[in-house]
Amino acid sequence: QVQLVESGGGLVQAGGSLRLSCAASGLTFSSYAMGWFRQAPGKEREFVSTITSSGGTRYYADSLKGRFTISRDNAKNTVYLQMNSLKPEDTAVYFCAATHQSIEMVHVRYDYLGQGTQVTVSS
Repeated sequence: QVQLVESGGGLVQAGGSLRLSCAASGLTFSSYAMGWFRQAPGKEREFVSTITSSGGTRYYADSLKGRFTISRDNAKNTVYLQMNSLKPEDTAVYFCAATHQSIEMVHVRYDYLGQGTQVTVSS
């Protein structure tokens, strides 16, 4: 059974930082590209970032470039999202996802999705 478990969310003031983690089990982690998505109340789920299975290629949503960094540790079956200079508009539930595609920015094309972790940024 595949499980993706996110952690690291919480309440932070604007300008602060958080590091999200997503621990994967039940799949050959090093064979999957991983992604982060987020969904704010009343809004559609949106792409945040994705990384290839080897970690060699990374894509970000244009609005997040320079503030967010995705990384992975295949030895620990974990993908990370470092979020800096957080803004109130970054408030959302953040989900990690796994896909057998080489890389993917569309959430419906992912094979597995975690339960999410809440990030709240206060002004």
